[in-house]
Amino acid sequence: MYRAIHERRDVRSQFLSDPLPDEVLARLLTAAHHAPSVGFMQPWRFVVIRDAKVRKRIHGLYLDANQDAAASYGEADGARAAYKKLKLAGILDAPVNLCIVCDSNTDRGRGLGRATMPETAAYSTVCAVQNLWLAARSEGVGVGWVSILHPERLRETLGIPESVLPVAYLCLGYVSHFEEQPELASKDWEQRADLAELIHFEAFGESDPERARALLGD
Repeated sequence: MYRAIHERRDVRSQFLSDPLPDEVLARLLTAAHHAPSVGFMQPWRFVVIRDAKVRKRIHGLYLDANQDAAASYGEADGARAAYKKLKLAGILDAPVNLCIVCDSNTDRGRGLGRATMPETAAYSTVCAVQNLWLAARSEGVGVGWVSILHPERLRETLGIPESVLPVAYLCLGYVSHFEEQPELASKDWEQRADLAELIHFEAFGESDPERARALLGD
């Protein structure tokens, strides 16, 4: 489990054309379905996309959204040029795309835990995403999360009702290799934060990096 956590990667560039067998996809979906959920509501729903025409339409949505995202970065500091060098989606490369959505109106769980925090439906769905991702890593299957999509256009393309929340659009497939470190770290886009700086004691704002490092054994 710890190895899968540490070696999990967001894959964009290493997908192979080999098909993903139904039995493997079934295991991944089953792992996702066994995620924890508040009130045992199980709000996740899975849209499996293999058809090349559908993936091509989604890729078109990605290209439009990616152009908008690039424009949001400045040119003077080189951020826009750096952004444009990143490959951020494997929609056409991966043999399977999977859209995981959240039906927060489900009657399952009878509302337990949602009266005070209704957003826990979405949080629970993210747990399903993480379960699937770790199971995929143990199977040698790469997963890439594509968030550069305008939700309303994604809804229209996949027929997702307004009452259902798109949570994650994933690309799944076998890969040539897994990178030793996250791609965005190796390309100097961002580095992993120091965990000791993120730990607070007894109340938010009460950080003590030295105490945290002692806890972590650093």
